[in-house]
Amino acid sequence: MKINHHEQRQTSRLVVAGCIILFSFTSAYGQKTAADERTLRDVDAQLSAAATAKDLDKTVSYYSDAAVVMPPNSESATTKEAIRSTLKGLLESAGAAVTWKATKVEVAKSGDLACVSGIYEETTIDASGKPVKDRGKYVEVWEKQADGKWKCGTDIWNSDLPAPAPFEKK
Repeated sequence: MKINHHEQRQTSRLVVAGCIILFSFTSAYGQKTAADERTLRDVDAQLSAAATAKDLDKTVSYYSDAAVVMPPNSESATTKEAIRSTLKGLLESAGAAVTWKATKVEVAKSGDLACVSGIYEETTIDASGKPVKDRGKYVEVWEKQADGKWKCGTDIWNSDLPAPAPFEKK
């Protein structure tokens, strides 16, 4: 089959048009992902600031209604009431402090899920009243809500420090 010059130009134009359309979709997706990544870094920083300020209500507000919070050495909190109770124990104890910072944000291609991971520093007070410093890493799974806002659906963290030696009876 012989293609004339006019048909070749039409085919070339269609290929170029297809590439432009594909590039614009890819570019728009890249822009959307970058915008979501910035938003998630901001929202995670706001969550950290609320926890640092010991604002329990504001801290809990960043979690979805079906969220799961998995603190170290403790059972998972799977309801808003349980999350509130878990966070209250962490935030409201005298002398306790926590901060964290995202180091990596990945948004799913679907645009409705994201993974935020980073590092934290925490001070708690032990049974004798002495401060105990900890540092470690965390992972959060964020879910885009129907209104376009991001809420944390899963939150887990653990220490970089070695576990304390087991207590031996004498």
